[in-house]
Amino acid sequence: MKFFLDTANLDEIREAAAFGIADGVTTNPTLISKEGDVDFKEHIAAICKIVSGPVSAECTSEETEGMLQQGREYAKIAPNVVIKCPLTRAGLKATKQLSSEGIKVNVTLCFSAAQAIMAAKAGASFISPFIGRLDDIGENGLVLLQDIIDIYRNYTWKTEVLAASMRSPIHVIEAARMGADIATIPFKVIDQLFNHPLTDKGQAQFLADWHKSGRK
Repeated sequence: MKFFLDTANLDEIREAAAFGIADGVTTNPTLISKEGDVDFKEHIAAICKIVSGPVSAECTSEETEGMLQQGREYAKIAPNVVIKCPLTRAGLKATKQLSSEGIKVNVTLCFSAAQAIMAAKAGASFISPFIGRLDDIGENGLVLLQDIIDIYRNYTWKTEVLAASMRSPIHVIEAARMGADIATIPFKVIDQLFNHPLTDKGQAQFLADWHKSGRK
């Protein structure tokens, strides 16, 4: 399973890249806004210089023509830019057209298996089911993820399943167990994946024993 970093923060992206686990990056308007008064295209370009894998840049237009205009413009920023379109009727029309032009599209805000089927049929390169947001309203987002993976395995669609809205290490572990192609993960959750009290305890004991022996 590939790891994408779900952030627009350059420091977080550099840190994840240093770990060797940043296979790509997903951004959205909310994440970009958290970075202050940045130039959108320049910021995406900066991310693309850190990460060689796919970097998602999201359209903000609600109309198909606007998405097409933005998508074509953003695709010129760098070869690894992927365009994010929402799972709306206008978004799928844009997905179909952009895909036919050789531009990769990440269809976002997926909350049902039916929507995931529509995205694959439209030619999406990635489908992003939002696991955590379903959990927030009392549904089980992991059930949706499993449904999409099972359905996609029946066909030769090229759409990769990108598990999004990951809120905890359990989400990451379960997505990997199910066979999701990608998990896009906030940096704080990536940091949590390192943690285990026995690792810290063992390291402390090893070092304490080393120093007791008089070695430096």
